[in-house]
Amino acid sequence: MAIKKSQIEKWIAAQKKHRLSDTHVQMARELGLNPDKLGKIDNHKQEMWKAPLPEFIEEIFYNTSLIL
Repeated sequence: MAIKKSQIEKWIAAQKKHRLSDTHVQMARELGLNPDKLGKIDNHKQEMWKAPLPEFIEEIFYNTSLIL
């Protein structure tokens, strides 16, 4: 499946905004996350119960890969 240029640009912007590594972006893309909605699951240090976004992506990525 080809990825449109606009979608790649959205991922680049989300990577800079949320300070994600290339690996975290790849994991998020494989999980099917929407780059426009990463802000909703990002911890803004206001909700102490939330994990930081990179840790959250890793956790759900590895937990779903164990199921498959």
